[in-house]
Amino acid sequence: MSDESIAARIENLVTEEHELRNREQADASNDDRLETDQQRLRQVEVELDRCWDLLRQRRAIREAGGDPDDAQARDADTVERYWQ
Repeated sequence: MSDESIAARIENLVTEEHELRNREQADASNDDRLETDQQRLRQVEVELDRCWDLLRQRRAIREAGGDPDDAQARDADTVERYWQ
């Protein structure tokens, strides 16, 4: 996966995140739709974290003179436990 394809995935996820956040307000009166949107929003946030992590790994490996294709996507549990 190239940096460009990861960046494109990030852009798509950010767009979806914004749509879900906007829809949350409209769905406030419908508990089922609101819960569905909130679950998907959590999934999108985790996937965004994973994509950003992979992009950062690729950049760090490249800067260290390595092959960025050696970077590996980490599982959600690992990425979500990082200190920020």
